[in-house]
Amino acid sequence: MRGKSLTVLKLGGSVITVKDKTLTPNNSAIRRLAKEIANSGCSPLIIVHGGGSFGHPIAAEYRITEGFKDENQMVGFSKTHNAMVKLNMLIVEALLEEGLPAFSMAPSSLLVTRSGRIQHIYRDPLEQAFKLGFMPVLYGDVVFDYNMGFTVLSGDQILSKLATELGAERIIVGVDVDGLYTADPKINPEAQLITCLTPNELVNLIDKIGGSKSVDVTGSMMGKIRELIVPAMNGVNILIVNALKPNYIYSALRGEEVIGTRIIRG
Repeated sequence: MRGKSLTVLKLGGSVITVKDKTLTPNNSAIRRLAKEIANSGCSPLIIVHGGGSFGHPIAAEYRITEGFKDENQMVGFSKTHNAMVKLNMLIVEALLEEGLPAFSMAPSSLLVTRSGRIQHIYRDPLEQAFKLGFMPVLYGDVVFDYNMGFTVLSGDQILSKLATELGAERIIVGVDVDGLYTADPKINPEAQLITCLTPNELVNLIDKIGGSKSVDVTGSMMGKIRELIVPAMNGVNILIVNALKPNYIYSALRGEEVIGTRIIRG
């Protein structure tokens, strides 16, 4: 995919679901974002979405991130995957309704982790999909792990790995705030939006980022931005924007000016 201006778009779980209501999608946001993606004309494009209230509560209940401890977790592993498949279906169906060749691809069938980190990714199906013009839609998932038996794999780690390995030109991350701040803007009125960072400045910022207030088994905002360091160091341009605000994702995909945080090599 190198040289083909690949964009990898992340739709956060806090955007596409109601995070404090288990198994509750944000249907209006999903439909709006599908329209914005279609209207942008952005191609080639990979979409990765988070789990929000679909994946996280079940995974936390069964302690999936701890790895395989007892057989009772196996049902929880499958329930978590099933919940994510249901959410993914809603995303894909909204994109299909807009005439986009969206195609669901389950991370649990494409990759394996070792101690929670992606060890191997089977790229052939992805690359074949691109050759034919499909729009792959992946998601945070439960996956098999060489050391732990199984674990939860965040959409953020998938985003980072795909963007780096496939030579993406840019990453766009849609979250529920306007970007990265000097403090958690949801609890600190003094928090200021950071409009531009280098990868080194991003590393220095991590310790200042506040955590998420809702259940998130894949990590707080700190964990999410940490996954962006490797692609940023590899020259991938990154933009973090508020996907809950109409037309922000559209403008970002179009390369137009939009409020957010840019991470670029200095």
